[in-house]
Amino acid sequence: MKRITVLLAEDHQIVREGYRSLLKHEPDIEVIGEAETGRAAVQLTRKLRPAVVVMDIAMPSLNGLEATRQIRKHFPGTRVIILSAHSDDAYVEQTIEFGGAGFLLKQTSSEALATAIREVHQGGTFFSPAVSERLNGRARQTLDREGKPRQKGNRLSPREVEVLQLIAEGKPNKEIATELGVSFKTADKHRQHLMRKLNIHDVAGLTRYAIGTGIIENTVQLTVR
Repeated sequence: MKRITVLLAEDHQIVREGYRSLLKHEPDIEVIGEAETGRAAVQLTRKLRPAVVVMDIAMPSLNGLEATRQIRKHFPGTRVIILSAHSDDAYVEQTIEFGGAGFLLKQTSSEALATAIREVHQGGTFFSPAVSERLNGRARQTLDREGKPRQKGNRLSPREVEVLQLIAEGKPNKEIATELGVSFKTADKHRQHLMRKLNIHDVAGLTRYAIGTGIIENTVQLTVR
């Protein structure tokens, strides 16, 4: 029997170990890698090419939603299931928009997680029951006539989302430049452009915006600078 290869992307080691322990009892599922950050999840997907990535939404360096978008763009054969402690409509909508195939609450049972992995591997989708009911109604409102997500005004580009998250995590331009593989000057340009576009000119304000739009969860400490 060919097993479904899975990459676990979760920043808490004890949680990853729990998922791995649960899934090792499934004869048709094999965990082949673990990632502690969203950026590492993208890199390991490139290296390992898992069939399914189980992705926490609140990942450092690169949030789970943006990591999902990048994985789906560059490795369309890999399916992604988002895990979250919250069932916010914005998170669910972004999961769909960015190509995620499933959305599970962290309270989900191990049986449901295994079922979700099998379902998305077969080309289907899987959402927690609490999410699925709301999704049926909201999906019709958020999709256009061709079944694609409606575009919203003043949207941030993928690069701007990355920069915003790194700023919200308190990283200075030097670290942002290293993370993105660009020069210090380019990183500073990204920061200034982002502030002008959003008309927000301090780190605390950008962090609040990142939390409010679901780019990061509200576990970040706000520090006025």
